[in-house]
Amino acid sequence: MLQYTVYSYNKNTSTMNTPASKKLDIVIPAFRMHTQSFLNVLDGITEEDALKRIDGKTNHIVWMAGNLVNCRYGMAWVLGLREEDPYSDLFFQGKALSPEYNYPSLQALKESFHRISALLYEQLLQAPDELLDSAFQFGMNVPFVPATVLSFMGMCIGREDYLCGQIGLMRKILGYEGMKYDINTNIPY
Repeated sequence: MLQYTVYSYNKNTSTMNTPASKKLDIVIPAFRMHTQSFLNVLDGITEEDALKRIDGKTNHIVWMAGNLVNCRYGMAWVLGLREEDPYSDLFFQGKALSPEYNYPSLQALKESFHRISALLYEQLLQAPDELLDSAFQFGMNVPFVPATVLSFMGMCIGREDYLCGQIGLMRKILGYEGMKYDINTNIPY
């Protein structure tokens, strides 16, 4: 059973709040769905299993989850929210996994995820077009991906998809049932 603290800011949680920018009409539902997917894909995984690697070749689930949480902190930072990821030194910009590092627990990562996600959701809702259209170099250097804040948000949403998929695959490899698509309507972000 999922256990976590839901951070609330007294909004109606049954529907999507209207963002200041129409440009986020696709990003906001994806963000909220990824919140649900992240919690579902981690549901039931033990702390011990979360640190297992396959043949020493894969990242472990804690690393994948930590990268997803760090991605949310990155999005928040770019939108002007100066919140520091307590585990940034382990996960910033997809820092490579190292057996030398002392990684946080899944529970600690979930708590950090909830904290930043509630704050980030508010920032997303308030982000104006001018901010989303502003230049932001995020290292893609791909001619068809504009270097803007909005593009960065889109790339982060894509990264979250990728990481949830990787965790879902690890669930199956470790003998867990596939991820459920349950929706907790009490989570407002």
